[in-house]
Amino acid sequence: MAINDPIGDMLTRIRNAQMRGMSKTTTPASKLRQRVLDVLQTEGYIRGYSRVEQPNNKADLEIELKYFDGTPVISHIKRVSKPGRRVYSSVKDITPVQNGLGISILSTPKGVMSDSVARENNVGGEVLCNVY
Repeated sequence: MAINDPIGDMLTRIRNAQMRGMSKTTTPASKLRQRVLDVLQTEGYIRGYSRVEQPNNKADLEIELKYFDGTPVISHIKRVSKPGRRVYSSVKDITPVQNGLGISILSTPKGVMSDSVARENNVGGEVLCNVY
């Protein structure tokens, strides 16, 4: 089955797995998904991820979810830019998420990064999602 929005699919898998209290979830592998997971791992929202090769020349990403006192570290994860409506932001227009308690993940010409790193590098781009 074809997936129209691979990032949205991955975020939904994470959200659903955390609602069920699962320690791990899997998603089909792609470079963009890996970059988004790199940002989530660097910012401390997930424990980590690993690439698992499947026998049919496909690969999956196994995501280790993070909990604190039994509650998920990610309380909200929302897709901002969708295939039907792309949302771009210049470096001046990047707004803090939850007054700085959350992050935005942006796809910029210098790679996928969080909003604070994008401000440091003075670069804007497509706002992929908000996490808090």
